Amino acid sequence: MAAGKDFDLAIAGGGLAGGLIALALRKLRPELSVALVEAENHFGGNHVWSFFESDIAPEHFWLMEPLISYQWDSYDVRFPKYDRTLHTGYRSILSENFDRVIRKNLSKKSLITGSKIDNIEASTITMTDGKKLTANAILDARGGGDFSALQYGWQKFAGQVLRLSEPHGLDRPIIKDATVEQIDGYRFVYSLPFSENEIFVEDTYYSNGGDLDIEASHQRIADYAEKQGWEIADISRNEAGCLPVLYGGDFDAFWAAHDGVEARAGARAALVHPVTSYSLPMAVRTAMMVAALPDLNQDSLNIMLREYAAKHWQDCKFYHMLCAMMFEAGKPEKRYKTLEHTYGKNEDLIARFYAGTTTRLDQAALLSGRPPVPITKALPIMMKYR
Repeated sequence: MAAGKDFDLAIAGGGLAGGLIALALRKLRPELSVALVEAENHFGGNHVWSFFESDIAPEHFWLMEPLISYQWDSYDVRFPKYDRTLHTGYRSILSENFDRVIRKNLSKKSLITGSKIDNIEASTITMTDGKKLTANAILDARGGGDFSALQYGWQKFAGQVLRLSEPHGLDRPIIKDATVEQIDGYRFVYSLPFSENEIFVEDTYYSNGGDLDIEASHQRIADYAEKQGWEIADISRNEAGCLPVLYGGDFDAFWAAHDGVEARAGARAALVHPVTSYSLPMAVRTAMMVAALPDLNQDSLNIMLREYAAKHWQDCKFYHMLCAMMFEAGKPEKRYKTLEHTYGKNEDLIARFYAGTTTRLDQAALLSGRPPVPITKALPIMMKYR
């Protein structure tokens, strides 16, 4: 137990990264007192998180199983050149289920909601209402942060759960339908069949700017549903977001620009997939690493998470190059060709691509064939990231 402090560890931010760390510690280190501090009144925000089964190491899957709301054994992609079914498991988590599992497994004393953080320093978190919380160690897992030292584009999206008058006819997700009109960069529609008459449809863009016209996206979702022959009876959920797609810049300057403690996780540590910007696979790995620290104190957390984030940044250089090609070398309306090229490869390679574990041979295969961007623009980028 904490010596002279309220908790052994206080986690700032009750989103995916912070919540998974708290759940892993509850299971593997029950002797530690852990606080999870969230500005909203519920954990996880308003999200549908999804991941490929191959993103998570088998020995870590126990952490995810209670959270899974929907699952499928395969998925489809659609591009102008081809349609394809891939036989990799796909899983989705609703934030409502995430909140339920957090509350079921952690004590009420550990869960601090509706408290916006004003400041973090030393061993103290100060709330905007003046209340203070002390801990032997503090970990900052609040989303976002200062990305001014980095280069990035945007992945932005608006999604809705549609209740249909008749069955939609899908038995597996369509992860990318890029046969739609290419607007504001690389655009695709993403569909998850939740039940026979219920489907989550998301309108997604890879754009240079972060502005999202939600009303226009909702209309495009309605137009897409009509084209599929789906009659919308009701809309039961709305979700929207803008995620930075990080592909260059000064990592050391990024790390130094943040206020608060050194120990950071999730997007605040740039621990996200460099192409999708999704944080879930990295959040699982981070949670397991934190739980495995033999002496969980501020210094050990600071060192481990800084080194882990820096290594992840370095290991992602190949992915950064692909994103730079998409945002800097390709015409906005032709950006889809980068992923069209990727999805034409071997299924195991694609699984490793999303898990962030591409091999040298994978990278060579992804660069083989006719490049999806003009060679005169691709070569300078390849030299920069060599």
